[in-house]
Amino acid sequence: MKVKFWGTRGSIPVSMTAGLMRAKLRTILQLAAAEPIRNDAQADIFLDKLDFGLAGTYGGHSSCVQIITGQPEHVILDLGTGVRPLGQSMLERFGPKQPQIYHIFLSHLHWDHIMGFPFFAPAYIPGNQLIFHTCHAHAEFALRRQQDNPSFPVPFDQLGADIRFDVLIPGQTYEIAGLTVSALLQHHVGDSYGWRFERDGKSVVYSTDSEHQLGDDEARRQVVAFFRSADAVVFDAMYSLADAISVKADWGHSSNIVGVELCQEARAKRLVLFHHEPASDDSQLQSVLKDTQRLEAATRDGHEVQVLAAWDGFELAL
Repeated sequence: MKVKFWGTRGSIPVSMTAGLMRAKLRTILQLAAAEPIRNDAQADIFLDKLDFGLAGTYGGHSSCVQIITGQPEHVILDLGTGVRPLGQSMLERFGPKQPQIYHIFLSHLHWDHIMGFPFFAPAYIPGNQLIFHTCHAHAEFALRRQQDNPSFPVPFDQLGADIRFDVLIPGQTYEIAGLTVSALLQHHVGDSYGWRFERDGKSVVYSTDSEHQLGDDEARRQVVAFFRSADAVVFDAMYSLADAISVKADWGHSSNIVGVELCQEARAKRLVLFHHEPASDDSQLQSVLKDTQRLEAATRDGHEVQVLAAWDGFELAL
């Protein structure tokens, strides 16, 4: 089982500005001045030595994640703007005449998590099947509304794929697309749901848009049980702890520090920082990753949690 990230930003998509790109290039050129770079291979060796925050980018698409199981049916988590390149990759791979089945799991219905759907090309192709798995009874209404006039030129009813909605109950277990699936209600305005997926002894938890209130012991117990022994926990680490408990309390998001604590207690194998703050640039996100890795090492009690940060295009094998 693999997890591929197509969109990792929270709240709103962002783009690399000319100023930020120039600042990166200025630093790279200064570092490269003493390097023997005469060809592509030497350039790659030099770039591989640099921090990812300098030589790469975390990207700017809003939330969209794919679970790759090796089975013929596709699994997508949320429909942020990252679903557009995901859809294009599906067309490049299968073409428009080979029908595909897409299972789409929605964490919740806030716009940054559904705004990419009108640009998901497979939805326009007759013969494709799109099955929305959600704990929100009004999911269809939300998706239809964003394509209503005057918001979008193509109404929902003109989509060519066969689309249906499957409303699931949190706490129950389901078998979907070769995966064992369960959902957990999370603290977020409008209700958000975390998803746990298991297959062949591997498990991944997708827990975005959830605010973990430090004094709620019962909620913490439920989350730890949901995260228990997961191979990877994709975690909303949008804020610093200081912001999460002060000026941005009740905004519905969590922090890298709380992610470490929950994954350590749950004995999860990997914590994947996700739903990145749109105001943070690549260097700031790289600093958050390094700080979180140091925190995990300093507070470790014998069980190591590998700390990673998701970026658009990142693929994690479990």
